[in-house]
Amino acid sequence: MSQATPKAHQQAGSLWSSRMAFILAAVGSAVGLGNIWKFPYITGENGGGAFVLVYLACIAIVGIPVLIAEVMIGRRGGQSPVASMRELTTTEGTRKGWRLIGWNGIVASFLVLSFYSVIGGWALVYVFKAASGMFTGADADAIGGAFGGMLASASDLLLWHSVFMAIVIFIVGRGIRSGMEKAINTLMPLLFVLLFIMVGYAMTTGKFGEAVSFMFSPDFSKLTTEGVLTALGHAAFTLSIGIGVMMAYGSYLPQKVNIARTAMTIAVLDTGVALMAGLAIFPLVFANGLEPGAGPGLIFVTLPLAFGQMSGGVIFGTLFFALLLVAALTSAISMLEPVVEWLEEHKGISRAKSALAGGLAIWLVGIGTVLSFNSWAEFHPLAFIPFFEGKTVFDLLDFLVSNLMMPLGGLAIALFAGWAMKRQGLDQEIGLKGGVYSAFMFVLRFLTPAGIAVVFLYNLL
Repeated sequence: MSQATPKAHQQAGSLWSSRMAFILAAVGSAVGLGNIWKFPYITGENGGGAFVLVYLACIAIVGIPVLIAEVMIGRRGGQSPVASMRELTTTEGTRKGWRLIGWNGIVASFLVLSFYSVIGGWALVYVFKAASGMFTGADADAIGGAFGGMLASASDLLLWHSVFMAIVIFIVGRGIRSGMEKAINTLMPLLFVLLFIMVGYAMTTGKFGEAVSFMFSPDFSKLTTEGVLTALGHAAFTLSIGIGVMMAYGSYLPQKVNIARTAMTIAVLDTGVALMAGLAIFPLVFANGLEPGAGPGLIFVTLPLAFGQMSGGVIFGTLFFALLLVAALTSAISMLEPVVEWLEEHKGISRAKSALAGGLAIWLVGIGTVLSFNSWAEFHPLAFIPFFEGKTVFDLLDFLVSNLMMPLGGLAIALFAGWAMKRQGLDQEIGLKGGVYSAFMFVLRFLTPAGIAVVFLYNLL
């Protein structure tokens, strides 16, 4: 088999303790604000059931193949994304230009976490807001005003951004088994418990059947071309692909673990969480006569309004935002890991110091996002370019990562694994045989790149 000699990460003490530990970590990375926040509202905006069906098809064509490829590259390289790609371009006899995949991953995960941490801070503060009974009896103006007031306060946003990043730095700094694995083994079961509780409560609202019908009864008349492209875009990147995270996690994956089977499990669990989030949220929305396509405000304005009007709203509101916080934390942990891996390898400093240095740098960049909602709200750095007119620092970072680095990273991974790597031993590495392997390679080489290219071009137009 054409495979690099196992590196430091592939030594027994540095590996995930089990296949399940890796699955929980990868699902934790994939399950984030996109599942609990974004998926429900884009489903609402695009008519429900038909959108869900298209989304599931897109997961199979784009999400899973790139996930398999990225984890395989990470395990075969056995190092940070940068070092793994440097290693593989040599052992696979490919052009050095492919090494940019590793650098793209490191930079993308760094930038994503810089603004993701700010939004994670929102989830953190809303746990306390819900627990204090702030939403009880409040009308839409009061709740909208509270959200707007939070965004307008740079000091408040900075405080919660700092607390959130401190938690992430502490966990990652403790290492794979003592820090990340131990935290994820606690947080992921907690996430599932909270989600089941919320769905169970949603079943008592009298609107659960309506929510099920909304999500799973396809009405293709409501599905637009834009809706299909939205489904494709979300499917492409809900699994945390293209930003070095799965490559970093894959570098700690034991050789005996079947990558294809594991990737399928991750995709099923990630999609399951997104669907359950919808089943938890939409009954509450319908029961309170609210709008399911409320956009990003669905979580921080619409739902608090619902919690404020329902019996037991304080308890269930607190549980919901705790769920959102857990999802944000498990994703944030994974985003810091590629940066820490690189600092450990290339700067020769300890994991704890790497986590602190990388985390502080990310925190510092995140201040730009904090200020984008208040002091710098009218500051548009690239206003002289018509396309970027009106975009804040946060908007620019989000555009750079979401519209450029993630799709190009995912595309490059698909092309590298599908076309540049040697085919010898690849089926064994991935864990597929015969016709199934051939079908997978066809999808990876042709359909997946085409799907990502469509998303990339759509986002730029």
